[in-house]
Amino acid sequence: MTLNAVANKIALPALAMVMGLGLVMAGAPAMPAAAADRPDVKGLYLLTDYPSVSVRPGTTATIAMRVQNYGLAPENFALSVEGVPAGWTATLLGGGQPVGAALPATDQSVSLQLRLEVPANATAPATVTVKAQGQGAAEGQGHSYSLPVTVNLAKELPAKLTVTPSLPSLRGTPKSSFDYTVSVRNDSGRNLTVNLSATAPRNFETSFTESYGSQELTSVPIDAGAAKDIKLKVRPPSSADAGSFPIEMTATSGDATATAQLALEVVGQPRLTIAGVDGLVSAKASAGQQSTVPVVITNDGSSAADNIDLSGSAPTGWKVEFNKKTIERIAPGQNAEVDALITPTDKSIAGDYMATIRAASRGETASTQFRVTVTTSTTWGMVGFGFIALALLTLFGAVLRFGRR
Repeated sequence: MTLNAVANKIALPALAMVMGLGLVMAGAPAMPAAAADRPDVKGLYLLTDYPSVSVRPGTTATIAMRVQNYGLAPENFALSVEGVPAGWTATLLGGGQPVGAALPATDQSVSLQLRLEVPANATAPATVTVKAQGQGAAEGQGHSYSLPVTVNLAKELPAKLTVTPSLPSLRGTPKSSFDYTVSVRNDSGRNLTVNLSATAPRNFETSFTESYGSQELTSVPIDAGAAKDIKLKVRPPSSADAGSFPIEMTATSGDATATAQLALEVVGQPRLTIAGVDGLVSAKASAGQQSTVPVVITNDGSSAADNIDLSGSAPTGWKVEFNKKTIERIAPGQNAEVDALITPTDKSIAGDYMATIRAASRGETASTQFRVTVTTSTTWGMVGFGFIALALLTLFGAVLRFGRR
């Protein structure tokens, strides 16, 4: 027998076997995915992640449970709780409502919650048993399953708070509002009302609001194990010098206290003032004529004022100009002098008028009103004097003429 003949004798039966197996598998019904994934377990189980819990007397605990069906036909199971001590209350919940039975589908589960209300005078632990009884279990013909849960009495945990700022250091100008977002967490075993306070430098204003609101508050309720975001607003005085300032936030509830150290950095800001020479804010002018009014611009701020623009306003028809329209720079604590050129209209009557001088640099503005006393023009005075002299001459001539008659 040749080598090829031997190979064919071996290969052909093997190919036929593979093809036949493929036909059998193709004709067989598909195995459910849940059955393929689950382990080789069959039956009904009452399950919980925590079969032993600690509950503080006078409180309520909720224990998550489930009825799991592995490979059995769906069946209606009556639910009950046994071994509940006197004064305790045990309720089985499903979907948030009290339930008395569960019907898990094949390879599916039904979620339950066991809610236990432990009285404040409870003194001893207990073991309660959750039962699921199938139809006919009472006559010994159905299935019955149980799950014991041990309930220990917990001691009251001491209050504990933690304060965590998201950004502990902020920077801005004296005109800025500094907003710190701080998470206050209640790590104790009971709900707390937490009082809030802040320590800041003198004349700094502080206030608390919830992170999503604007209503100011001094305390906030926080559930056990929960946290709330609080916003601390700090407003420095407009006269604050440049520098770094410490802020301390404190959260207290009973004997529990937590603090957070915050930092506020104020950067320099120019502060401009305007006055006349020797502090005077008055000047004199003649109608129709330009008058020079010396003006002193002072920077009382904590940083230099750059590119200071000057402008002015006065009654309609007047002109307000400057020998320097822009001052390049005034260092902190220094000043610069410019001339305001004020020209009243030639029809301005004698009296007092107000002119406003303004200066602006990097959002910092200042303005001052100058009182301008206007006198009539000398030319119009000479004209008036000429009219008066002419009238007197005319009157004198008339007296001489008619007096001879």
